Amino acid sequence: MPVLRLYSRSAIVALTLILGTAAAAQAQDAVTLKVRPIVRDGQVLVTFALDGGMSNEMKAVVQSGLRTVFTYTVELKLKVPAWVDRTVASAVVSSSVDYDNLTRKTTVSQSRDGHVEQSFVVEDPAQVAQMVTNFERLPLFNTKLLEPNREYYVLVRADARPRSNSSLWPFGGTASGFARFTFIPN
Repeated sequence: MPVLRLYSRSAIVALTLILGTAAAAQAQDAVTLKVRPIVRDGQVLVTFALDGGMSNEMKAVVQSGLRTVFTYTVELKLKVPAWVDRTVASAVVSSSVDYDNLTRKTTVSQSRDGHVEQSFVVEDPAQVAQMVTNFERLPLFNTKLLEPNREYYVLVRADARPRSNSSLWPFGGTASGFARFTFIPN
């Protein structure tokens, strides 16, 4: 019996090491979002970008001609010590991509909270990738919602539709990132 227990413990330790190594390797390959909030002129300006841009798999889905929508859910949260953080405001930023196989041109439409703000016709695939994965200084939130000298953070979650056979993002379909800041009024 003591030999069996020793074998079981060794097997459990070995399995834990193998799973830990595999998880660490997969985490290094994970798609992440870089997020940077800036408070200026009564607005919280949010910059975010997918680390590494569009993967080859994402590019293949776009080139197939299927309408592809990249959706970013942005939440402004108040850090609450020893309690659940409070969502102060949220916004949804999306980019839809329609590739025309005949003209070899791509239409990119950018929306905020369901309203189309601008559309572009683009020929360069690198420019399309830039337009759907990088957003600079979007004025998403008003500082009137914030309390002075409190710690906040901006959380961004990304998703893409449709998906190909395997997931566009690791771990169930979303990539995410966040950044903290302290609101100090001018």
